[in-house]
Amino acid sequence: MKAVAGIFFSLILLVTACGSDEAPRWVDDDVTFTADGLTIYGTYRHERGGPTRPAALLISESGNTDRNGDNAVAGPVGNMRQLAELLSDRGIASLRYDKIGTGKTGLGPYAQRPKDVVSSVYTSGAKAAVSYLAEQPASDKSHISVYAVGEGAVHAMALATDTHVGAPKIHSLALFQPLPGRYLDIITNRVRASASPEALKTWLAAVEQIRTKGTVPPNLPEGLGALVNPGNINAVIEADKIDPVMLAAKVPASTPVLLTCSDADKQATCESIQPLVDALQHTELTMVDLKGVSHVLREDPTDNVANYSKQDPLSPQLVSALDAFVGK
Repeated sequence: MKAVAGIFFSLILLVTACGSDEAPRWVDDDVTFTADGLTIYGTYRHERGGPTRPAALLISESGNTDRNGDNAVAGPVGNMRQLAELLSDRGIASLRYDKIGTGKTGLGPYAQRPKDVVSSVYTSGAKAAVSYLAEQPASDKSHISVYAVGEGAVHAMALATDTHVGAPKIHSLALFQPLPGRYLDIITNRVRASASPEALKTWLAAVEQIRTKGTVPPNLPEGLGALVNPGNINAVIEADKIDPVMLAAKVPASTPVLLTCSDADKQATCESIQPLVDALQHTELTMVDLKGVSHVLREDPTDNVANYSKQDPLSPQLVSALDAFVGK
């Protein structure tokens, strides 16, 4: 079950400085914006006094993952901070933020009702974030992109398919090792691959009960009970309703999309994301198969969570893919 639980991890905010006597050209400003009464804290990385630039919203992985990609399980990963710096080196401003329950944002008005924190709350946060980014004077409103890792790709595609009046138009999407299917189906595939026949039978019955009755059976096998339990059942049910493949099919055809998978990533194998690839064929899709790259976008063929906090650079393979993509 450790492989199942490995989907959750998060990060610490690290701010870089130029180290010269002059004011830095690119700066990290602490910013706030609101979503349904929740104050969200983030980092807006932009060029001080510079021209209007393309801008990107960065959405972190699932679980207790902050704006930079850190949590108590994996430690100070820093991959989202590295991504922001990489983009600024290529002339792209960015906004990364602490989603609800993480970093400085915390639970806010949901502190007394944490069971109400479901997928739609995260999507509302992402919508508020992209609106804030688009409103910045330095942002080129015709060139707003979204870069997302893992489950963040679900919210990225929700932004790209948002047809509400006033919603910023998303120019392009970069989806790194995205969730390949519905939440409970992903867990089922991992249980099928690693659990005993008895545990699999118990789990399949639990999935049926969750989807038909909205309740979770007691005494699930160790590991599974940590993922689905009475405390998070509302969040699981709402997350499971979202089908990433159906969202992908609705992304506008003119959208440049970068989609990555890795032969080392146990959470989003290249085989498992093939339905997403098929659903995005109508877009301007660039598909990149990475070799030996971990789920946090660094060179590590073991994809060991214990290595996630090592401060290695982002994979050169990923950097090459971005260099070819950012100008589209």
